Order: sequence, then structure tokens, then C-alpha cells
Amino acid sequence: MNRAVEETNRRMLRARDAMDRDYAEPLDVPALAQIAHVSPRHFIRVFRATFGETPHRYLQRRRVERAMFLLRSCDRSVTEICMEVGFTSLGTFSRTFREIVGESPSDYRRRGPLPEVPTCFAMAWMRPRG
Repeated sequence: MNRAVEETNRRMLRARDAMDRDYAEPLDVPALAQIAHVSPRHFIRVFRATFGETPHRYLQRRRVERAMFLLRSCDRSVTEICMEVGFTSLGTFSRTFREIVGESPSDYRRRGPLPEVPTCFAMAWMRPRG
């Protein structure tokens, strides 16, 4: 791997780490591109080439992953969880959740509490495909 590719990957990882850390905050492409020290259009193109999905889709998936955990581990309402993970609209949250998980947040919650297993196994099991 040449030095330029390595530096690009490092910058994309820095932006992805920011999304992992601040997924509940209102993040936008210009702010993430600034973290990666590239233009917004270049950031979208390189992020997708590096990780296989757009920054927007990655952030949505991270929020849904956290919502999946909360839905089955606490008794807060779906709306509260929607807002806690960074969505600003219940409709968008429900549609996105269904696209990624394949069922509505309420149906997912009806599966019951999370089984008692080591966290690493639970996270791998709950991770949505795609």
C-alpha cells in the first residue's frame, strides 16, 4: 500500500470514528469531510470506495444498531429511543429501521429481552446485514 492510500484510509477512519463516537449528534457531510481534511464530494466518494457504503448510510446503520440494543434492553418508548440515537423524525426512524432490520421497531421489541451472552457475540448477532 502506498503512502497516499494509507493516508487516505487513515483520514476516512478518523471520520468513521467520529461517526461511531457521536452518532447521536447531528452530523453532516461537510463536518465529517472537515475531519477527514477533504472536500465534501471527495469525502462521499472516497468513504464509499473505502467502506462500501455512503457516510449517510453508515451513520443510519450505526444509529439503528444502537436502537436495536435499546429496544430489547430497556422499556423506554420507541419515540424516546428514536430521539436518543439521533433521528429527528419517528417516521424516518421507523422506515430506516425496517429497511435495515426487516421489521418494525415494535415488532423487533416483541422478540423479548436480549439473551444473556457475552457482549461480543450479542453485537455480532444483532448486526444488520447490508
